Amino acid sequence: MHTWLRPLLPALVLLLAVTALPAQAVEWTPRSAPTAPAVHADRAIARKATASRARAPKRPQAAQGWSGYAFDACRAPSSRQMDRWRVSSPFLGVGIYIGGRLRACPQKHLTRHWVSRQTRRGWRMLPLWVGPQASCSRYGARISTRPRAAEHQGAQAARGARAAARRLGLPAGTVLWYDLEWFPTHRRHCTRTALRFLAAWTRTLHRHGYRSGVYSSVSAGIKALGRVRGARHYAHPDAVWFAWANRRRDSWLGRDWVRAPRWKTHRRVHQFSLNDRASYGGVRISIDRNYVDLGSSPALRRLPAACGRVADRRHYRDLRRGHRGELVHVARCLLHVKGAGAYDRRMKAAVRKVQRHAHLPRTGRIGTRTWVALLARGPRPVLKRGSEGPAVRRLQRSLTAALPGSVAVHGHFGPATSAAVQRYQRRTGLNVTAVAGPRTWRNLSHGRPGRRH
Repeated sequence: MHTWLRPLLPALVLLLAVTALPAQAVEWTPRSAPTAPAVHADRAIARKATASRARAPKRPQAAQGWSGYAFDACRAPSSRQMDRWRVSSPFLGVGIYIGGRLRACPQKHLTRHWVSRQTRRGWRMLPLWVGPQASCSRYGARISTRPRAAEHQGAQAARGARAAARRLGLPAGTVLWYDLEWFPTHRRHCTRTALRFLAAWTRTLHRHGYRSGVYSSVSAGIKALGRVRGARHYAHPDAVWFAWANRRRDSWLGRDWVRAPRWKTHRRVHQFSLNDRASYGGVRISIDRNYVDLGSSPALRRLPAACGRVADRRHYRDLRRGHRGELVHVARCLLHVKGAGAYDRRMKAAVRKVQRHAHLPRTGRIGTRTWVALLARGPRPVLKRGSEGPAVRRLQRSLTAALPGSVAVHGHFGPATSAAVQRYQRRTGLNVTAVAGPRTWRNLSHGRPGRRH
């Protein structure tokens, strides 16, 4: 060391010590990574977040879960178009743009009456809010580059979405989705303010009784959310809706985008196809296709159809007068014939009445065709992938009687039931749609089997 530096040595040591001190704490500090910035909270902010979390309201209870297919379109279709698609398309849900500064299309059909009407007819709503985009994007409305201002914008957007949801009659517990379009996640500050914005969106929605969802590209917003460090202190959305046009009709998120095992249990929507010109029932609409995995309703699924679980069989053998056993009790219950014991004269008369209404030969005996008609008796709602409840159980029973083999009877319209409906439609000369609509129900109620005898 040069002698002229020795008198300056204490001052240099002090200067080095000061420059080594940590910078002023911020809530989310990006840490460089090969593919995307990972974000973590320091200790001071972690304590602050823990305290605020203790004061925050509890996570709102989820509305009834469901799974199946949904579409989203720039404009909400008319009621006539929705009715056509209800009976002919595979979709059970519809994405609707309820507001936001960047909502692109006018919504002349989207009213409280429209939402009520579609909900009564069995449609499930996926409400989207399109507000400011990432600060490094090229949209006209952008998230602020200042973290506190970004939080204020997130809370403001959530309040706007909550007000719009209330005006449309969407109940508390509904997931309100924020549409955050693609942005370059390697821009650290841009990612940081986007995450602050989304955290405020989630906290504010929870405070008002709604659940939070985020729609984004799998390589942008979803990737950033999935790589948050210090996740215990971050207000994650309740569900994610990821755009990934890989044509896979499932909710698989991959391992490259989300490292942590988040949103695995029925908390995902996958937009697997973009900008399709789809036509159902003679109505053509430009849509995006989505697979929804937001759970199910076990309580609804457990509701038994007519005569309880004893009527859920793997096969239904032929019955005639004089027969006894549990299956005779099932037939007696379905026919609403009081009594017990053997297949008697009153049961035979009731069977002939069913056969007359179903335009079947009035033999008084219960064969395959009569079982198919008897098990299908009741209301005839449109059922498709994701439907649940007693009507699905009746459909599964009737298909078991109509087709070779058996269909699992559990009240949930899943892939196996969808395949059985398609097989029945193909064997009975109907359009193969995988939707149990009026024509499928009519064939079943008339006892048309899907196998040769």
